[in-house]
Amino acid sequence: MQTQQKPAFSPYLALLIGVIAVSTSAIFVKLSSAPAPITATYRLAFSVLLTIPMLFWSKGIFREILRMNRKQWLLSFLSGAFLASHFLLWFESLNYTSVASSTVLVTLQPIFAFIGGYFFFGERISKLGLCGGFLAIAGSFVIGWGDFRVGGMAFFGDVLALLGALTVTVYWLIGQYVRQGLSLTAYTLVVYSASTIFLFAYDASLGIKLTGYPNSDWLWFFCLALIPTLLGHSIFNWVIKWLNTSTISMGILGEPVGTSILAYFILGETITVPQWVGGAIILFGIFLFVQTNKMTKGATANEPTNESQKPA
Repeated sequence: MQTQQKPAFSPYLALLIGVIAVSTSAIFVKLSSAPAPITATYRLAFSVLLTIPMLFWSKGIFREILRMNRKQWLLSFLSGAFLASHFLLWFESLNYTSVASSTVLVTLQPIFAFIGGYFFFGERISKLGLCGGFLAIAGSFVIGWGDFRVGGMAFFGDVLALLGALTVTVYWLIGQYVRQGLSLTAYTLVVYSASTIFLFAYDASLGIKLTGYPNSDWLWFFCLALIPTLLGHSIFNWVIKWLNTSTISMGILGEPVGTSILAYFILGETITVPQWVGGAIILFGIFLFVQTNKMTKGATANEPTNESQKPA
């Protein structure tokens, strides 16, 4: 059904870079004192502002966006809605539970990705690959086990994080389909813009003030846009043209490992024995999955020719 088009850069190496980038997300959120909806809103708003210059760099992107059909617009806006929901749910969860608990739960997305990939794309994963996947998930629980809080508002935060895992998986599944007909910059600009609109509307509905936050918060908003979004999510949106949602979700399981290391250096948190053991299990599980399920995807025959443009 698809013709092969060799990527200019290794998708697996790009996936690794993206995972390192998104590992900073929980750190920046914790450093910010702004409400979760505001943090999510300005993360996407700054991402849009940083992406807009691409329209002036290449007029082909603007023409491509104008040529988008109704289905592409609808799915892109739907993708943006799920991305906005993911950030709201996850950021809010960090107000009720720990970084480790929230990050571990939100990275359970491979479970939803395996199911969605099977029903929507007919993807098959080998038994050994499934073992690697669930081994990596088990490693995530080993990392967060000692930090999980039982009952009260912490449980509410854990539920929010789990819902965040579900919404981001739907976001990736939609992107896996839409990205076959749109370049990276066109897709991310529309999706990030849609997310920003939804988030501003959400803030307005709750009467949350949009200004008056410390200068340090604006720095963290910018960092969230530049590093985990443009160098993380945008890279994943590039990768998803060649790797499916299940593979990307598996790669993102490495996020708790990166977050734990960063939390040690930036937040002064200690790295416990369970975190070392869990991290090793995660990395082995990801390695096993990737080695047994190299399900790369080719580009469709009518893929836009401006894919060689630099990522947003």
